[in-house]
Amino acid sequence: MTTPFGLTGLTLPKVVFGNSYFGNLYRVLPDGTQRTIVEQWFAQTDGLVVIDSAGKYGAGLALENTARQLEALGISPDRVVISNKLAWKRVPLTGAEPTFETGVWTDLQHDAVQTISYEGILSCWEQGCELLGPYCPQLISVHDPDEYLEGASSPRERERRLGDIREAYRALHELKAKGGIEGVGVGSKDWRVIAELHDEVELDWVMFANSLTVMNHPPELVAFMENLAEKRIGIVNSAVFHGGFLTGGSYYDYRPVDESCAEDRPLFDYRHRFHDLCEKWKISPAAACIQFGIHGPGVQSIALNTSDPRRVKQNVDAAAKALPGEFWGAMKEAGLIEPEYRYAG
Repeated sequence: MTTPFGLTGLTLPKVVFGNSYFGNLYRVLPDGTQRTIVEQWFAQTDGLVVIDSAGKYGAGLALENTARQLEALGISPDRVVISNKLAWKRVPLTGAEPTFETGVWTDLQHDAVQTISYEGILSCWEQGCELLGPYCPQLISVHDPDEYLEGASSPRERERRLGDIREAYRALHELKAKGGIEGVGVGSKDWRVIAELHDEVELDWVMFANSLTVMNHPPELVAFMENLAEKRIGIVNSAVFHGGFLTGGSYYDYRPVDESCAEDRPLFDYRHRFHDLCEKWKISPAAACIQFGIHGPGVQSIALNTSDPRRVKQNVDAAAKALPGEFWGAMKEAGLIEPEYRYAG
């Protein structure tokens, strides 16, 4: 099933495939596993396969590996839509470990630096195209503007950095005007920065990460998403498992967590109660996360990522199969969903 995607010239399936594991997220993914995952992307999708990537993922390794696997399988570029989130550029690795997101990426041969400006974003675009070879991106965006703004040491410095972001978007819209680019967007873990940029620059689509999930769905975000939908700005919802935590992982929003730590204990308490309720209803936690995430206001596609080829079909099936309304009622009664949230089920 496809749907017109916001203000772009594309239609997107309900599920788009993230490829951060191809950049050695948490561990090295064997070559054969990567290839089987790509095969499953095409086996489980009618029409175009949409791949969500970024120069940040493994300092460009995810882009490189994805292109290599697509070419090895003889996949024509016209069967693929690539979304490349720009802002992080591959640079030489000068130490034992990369300097970005320490402890997240494994066995990298390069480092990455955030480069947001007019020239900087163009250099990220050019490098991404080199790594992807014939698979040129059709969707582009500025990646992690929230992190860039957080790095400001003063209000004046933040305003200067906001100016850099505006200039980055000027570059992206110039690329779009030349042809081949179907949409300019933004990808951020802080939805409030997306809201701020929505007032500053022209956006065809947005990607929320770690934002609208079964665990977190603040009313202010819901209202903003409703506003985007009214303006026909496309929405992709991603990271609905909170970095794998809600399905049993040891990372929450890409940071390691420990149940013995007082700060992290509420996260584990929520997960225990969530898993218990899912078990009672014989519903997998992953399916609950996916169904909640895909039915958020204005959401047109959900980005799902896995390192297990078997889960590609499971994820696609979970996105297609609605869960009983009574389950969502039980989630509200258990305090696992806000009682006023009206999009579940």
